[in-house]
Amino acid sequence: MTLDQGLAFGLIGCTVLLFIWGRLPYDLVALLSLVAGVAIGIVPAAKAFDGFADDIVIIVASALLISAAVSRSGVVESLMRPVLPYLRAPGLQVPALAGAVMALSMVTKNIGALAIFMPVALQLGRKTGTSPSQLLMPMSFASLIGGLVTLVGSSTNIIVAKVRTDIVGQPFGMFDFTPVGLGIALIGLAFLAVGYRLLPKDRKPGGSGASFSLAAYVTEARLPPGSGQIGATVREIEALGDGDVAVAVVIRERFRRYVPGPDWRLRADDVLLLEGEPEDLERLVARAGLELVEGAAAAGGPVKVAEAVVPADSPLAGVTVAGADLRAAHGISLLAVSRSDGGVAGRLANLRLRAGDVVVLRGGGEALSDALTALRLLPLAERSISLGHSRRGYIPILVLGVAMLLIALHVVPVAMGFFGAAVALLLLRVLTMEEAYETIEWPVIVLLGALIPVSDAVRTTGGTDLVAGWMSGLVQYMPPIGAVAMLLVAAMAVTPFLNNAAAVLVMAPIGASLAGKLGLNPDPFLMAVAVGAACDFLTPIGHQCNTLVMGPGGYRFGDYARLGLPLSLMVVVVGTGLIALFWPL
Repeated sequence: MTLDQGLAFGLIGCTVLLFIWGRLPYDLVALLSLVAGVAIGIVPAAKAFDGFADDIVIIVASALLISAAVSRSGVVESLMRPVLPYLRAPGLQVPALAGAVMALSMVTKNIGALAIFMPVALQLGRKTGTSPSQLLMPMSFASLIGGLVTLVGSSTNIIVAKVRTDIVGQPFGMFDFTPVGLGIALIGLAFLAVGYRLLPKDRKPGGSGASFSLAAYVTEARLPPGSGQIGATVREIEALGDGDVAVAVVIRERFRRYVPGPDWRLRADDVLLLEGEPEDLERLVARAGLELVEGAAAAGGPVKVAEAVVPADSPLAGVTVAGADLRAAHGISLLAVSRSDGGVAGRLANLRLRAGDVVVLRGGGEALSDALTALRLLPLAERSISLGHSRRGYIPILVLGVAMLLIALHVVPVAMGFFGAAVALLLLRVLTMEEAYETIEWPVIVLLGALIPVSDAVRTTGGTDLVAGWMSGLVQYMPPIGAVAMLLVAAMAVTPFLNNAAAVLVMAPIGASLAGKLGLNPDPFLMAVAVGAACDFLTPIGHQCNTLVMGPGGYRFGDYARLGLPLSLMVVVVGTGLIALFWPL
């Protein structure tokens, strides 16, 4: 072992230990690793920032933005709506939700697919009494498995394809992963459909706000002329909110106030006082094509929505909404009010706010921040609220479909296809620029950009060839399929400590070098790395999908092995067999 090889392995080892230690943010660990690599001379200073220009970074960032746009569109939720009433028990809920996440993960970023369906799962769990702990982990694991099926389903596949370009001069194609990935996906889904019973049933969502609940919000929405809902009954309108929103009052001809029955028929320009949670209100308003009375008149441009409590010393306490004239004084609008005793029955404009009321405000980011300060309001812990934000229907799905088609036909490279789709969504104002910046998970981008040059140093110093030599000594008495299985297990083992993307950057060159030393085709070994690094089912830290569900599912570290260990063993056995079948050694 040369000095440079020793330094490269030592740097990777220290990086892994810092990841395990967990006291420093993982993106900061990656940056420290990059600085150290330059300092000890194994990463050329001129190439230190090449990782941030890598296609992988562009693809991951663009995929997160596209997934956010699809999630906000509400299309997936609408498509699932006819099915949800039939999913009354976990035995039906788990395969339906896990299957849906798995299918979507095949064509878009797996964490985006999971994020799109998590609200649907949580809403379904609330209605049927199913604990989120039984639904979310199977969905997370399904998203990881679904990502194996196509090139763009997982960043690990994209990285492996890049390594193949360096080795044989040509990357894997869009569907080269499909024979192996689809077989694992089908068997994995069958296991998850029954294996969810291994998970705890009584876990509560984590987080400081888990036990905090508010009375229903009240907002005003107008039925515009020409709407398809003119003549609909109150019962039909409430059904569009899945029974989670009530039409409390109908205001007609500006001043006439009615408490409607279920069969009350609505007319054009009726103003409805709706009661419900913000996300439920937003869903009904979007489906019914209603116009928020305050939100419709708010100024255009990038906006934010915030929840805040009115304290006793706020200028709003004791003032009517109309008297406060928030739009003229602060450039913001009041969308909804929550009051503990439920005493909101008239027009919001005439409502006299009290200390303890919780309000939903909408306005430009800077104006909203200034208004919260000036009005001495107390912001609640941040949560995603889309009430008052416009939707763009099927546009995100269509844009994503066009991008995927162009990539599959090799008209554009993967990075350009995703980047172009992201720009198109911004141009069509599906997301604002501010929302786009908030959507992208910058720590993940920093991690990738910083670790690409560091992991490449293991290869450029000859370290991958050295490890491959050690492994070839271990497998020389094994059949070739045994070497593939060992590499798959090794990639699966290091992923929890090195992050799945970083694990591929380290293990893929080692796999290719091992294949060369054994005189075998490198493709099966690269496939083994892709499968192993994508399938971390044992910890919440190896993949961001597992991390995403930990809090909402109320999971503990050891819960992942309950479901993940048997699934991991299944993936090793089935994955090795399928690789040997479709990628001859």
